[in-house]
Amino acid sequence: MPNTNTLMLGPLLGLESDTLYTVCFAAPTTVQQASVRLQQGGQATDRPAQCLSTTAQWGFWRADIQVPTRATAQQCAYAVLLDGVVATSQQGLSQWVFEVPGNSQAPRLAYASCNGFSDPKLMKNTAEPFALWKKLLNDHAKAPIHLLLMGGDQVYADSLWGSVPLLKRWSALPKDQKCTLKPASKELAALQSAYVNLYLERWNEPSTAQALATIPSLMMWDDHDIVDGWGSYSDDLQQSPVMQAAFQAANTAFQLFQLRGRSTNTTLLAPQAAHHSALLRFRGLNILALDNRSDRCLNRIMSEPHWQTVINTLNTLTNGDLLVMSGVPVVYRDFSFVEQTLDTLPGDQELTDDLKDHWRARAHQGERARFIMRLLDNARQRKARQHQARTVILSGDVHVGCLGVVQDTTGHSPVNLHQVVSSGIVHPAPNALQWAGILATTNDRDETLDENGHVRSRMLTPFGSSTYLRTRNYATLQEGTDGKLWVNWVCENGNQPHYPLA
Repeated sequence: MPNTNTLMLGPLLGLESDTLYTVCFAAPTTVQQASVRLQQGGQATDRPAQCLSTTAQWGFWRADIQVPTRATAQQCAYAVLLDGVVATSQQGLSQWVFEVPGNSQAPRLAYASCNGFSDPKLMKNTAEPFALWKKLLNDHAKAPIHLLLMGGDQVYADSLWGSVPLLKRWSALPKDQKCTLKPASKELAALQSAYVNLYLERWNEPSTAQALATIPSLMMWDDHDIVDGWGSYSDDLQQSPVMQAAFQAANTAFQLFQLRGRSTNTTLLAPQAAHHSALLRFRGLNILALDNRSDRCLNRIMSEPHWQTVINTLNTLTNGDLLVMSGVPVVYRDFSFVEQTLDTLPGDQELTDDLKDHWRARAHQGERARFIMRLLDNARQRKARQHQARTVILSGDVHVGCLGVVQDTTGHSPVNLHQVVSSGIVHPAPNALQWAGILATTNDRDETLDENGHVRSRMLTPFGSSTYLRTRNYATLQEGTDGKLWVNWVCENGNQPHYPLA
């Protein structure tokens, strides 16, 4: 029986507007009431928490906290109360502090992705698996981070396919039997528990837990939060009862732990939609987090209703900078030669799903062009209303850091879309042999995206580094006094790449 005064997970600090913060946590089911006590400017106020979901062992709670902005930055301390008693986290803490930026202060953001290992051997061979989370906390202590954007693979579900009996059994079947095997109700319950336990295990790592409790975050999932390569399998496999059961279990856990309760999350574009794409407006920034997994299949990344929601949302964004979270990079190396080669071989190739995940996969090239052109249209719309209107795509997935740009020189007012890739904060980069193979079979030549040659994409080289950062990393973004948005990668190997986005 768990200690009724000890949190099983959390707290998890979220952000939904300039003034609305959320605190979520998992507590034993014996808890009848919960609240969050906010201490601000010498005054303490209690905010009631709502229980969003329960299991046999715990309930998941959420409290909304309004923090009015002030002229200068303010430190806010909070505690969690369970049945009127201050609770303790799994790490032995009972109070946490976060900073709210001042009205005229440029907020400091961080971006990270790939928080885990796709193979247990990688973890065993990594000397300090969570070294960058510790770096992030040290960075945060020196210069507070006001928002942490997490762009996918916040947990890795890969291990479940060798540990959950249903998934292990399914993996060993011939393809025709995989497509028809129907799990029993007990197996479905065990599957749901397995996905939930991923969060209870992975997010209770001390440095990760401290960061998620003291830095407000916005998250969007990618494939490893569900199934490696989800959306890039043949339709018969992806629609099979077991694969669908895995998606539903992952989706339930994602909505709780990453979205912090879908029904009350005001950042969502369409609460009843089949996707989780979100929009957060924060201190003049428009942050569009695209769900590129929920309705993905081999021949599309987003369904047409999803596309219309995104387009309608872009049409409302007429001021401020735009940050777009896309789990997989839009501007990156071209894998089409490898994809075409594997497609000529008989059977399903092991790497096929990874290749078809890329925006530049043959089936997604038209959708990619549509995405880029819509972002360019929106950039022009915002630029017409204000002198400065940056668009930055934030991506991860590929386990290296890099920088790309799409440039549109049509007319007399050029428009740039920059892309910052940061990956991974935990997952190791490709080793030398793997990277040599990637370089040998792919290219990063400049790309022309329109018939007149006005829209082109290319890779850039950050200052102080090579083009690709083959080391674990995360990135920070903050507008400087020079009016530029400065991107700084924090790298495990000690390098300090940076680049100003004008």
